[in-house]
Amino acid sequence: MKTVSLGASRPSTVSFRMPTRDNLVPIRVDLEVDGQRYRDAFTWNPRDPDSEIISFAKRTAKDLKLPANFVPQMLQSIQGQIAEFRSYEGQEMQIKEKIVPLKIDLRVNNTVIRDQFLWDIGNLDSDPEEFARTLCDDLNITDPEVGPAIAVSIREQLYEIASQSVSVMREKQLSKKGRRAPEFSSNSKAVNNAVDLFKYFGSKGSVIRKRKEWYLYEPVVDVVANEEDGKEETNNSSRPKKRAEEEKVASLQ
Repeated sequence: MKTVSLGASRPSTVSFRMPTRDNLVPIRVDLEVDGQRYRDAFTWNPRDPDSEIISFAKRTAKDLKLPANFVPQMLQSIQGQIAEFRSYEGQEMQIKEKIVPLKIDLRVNNTVIRDQFLWDIGNLDSDPEEFARTLCDDLNITDPEVGPAIAVSIREQLYEIASQSVSVMREKQLSKKGRRAPEFSSNSKAVNNAVDLFKYFGSKGSVIRKRKEWYLYEPVVDVVANEEDGKEETNNSSRPKKRAEEEKVASLQ
């Protein structure tokens, strides 16, 4: 049995980026204007010019027939998240444990999926989108919006881990200068799920799953009934999507 220590590997210091093949930012938008709600989750290339965000927001509002006052709020939400990501660029991050636990607990349309697995954040060739497609194929999930939702959830957790590492590195550097940086904490459900699972494994873990731990890694997929009649819900899956640049899953309630 080959064992991988989660705490023994020497930390590697790298410049901040998503620990995946494509350096894409996970974006989540949840807006309510004049009684209409728009929810969307996708990825964005931080190297794209800001003019692309404006075009995207206007096109989305037009495709979904949203009121014009959705556009400025959508712009503010997307631009704010991209600006936060860019604020980390150029800073150092330290990855102590290359193998980290991730967890997904999602409902997309009528599909509910729960799963948890180990992810190698030291592998910069990893591809959350490809992983999500393979998982959906293995579980016979046919809804085309489930795969992108899984990929975004994975990227959100990896982003939290990477940004937290930047904060830790910053605190260490300030401590050397005799100053203390503000403590970092996250209220993200995604990263807290990952941290809780990591505590279960302790400081050491194995890439070979023990029989007594199989239940931890058994994915659960349920199909739930439609929403109550009378509750207006419009799905935007029919509108064009930018592959490689963004993975979309959205609903308008």
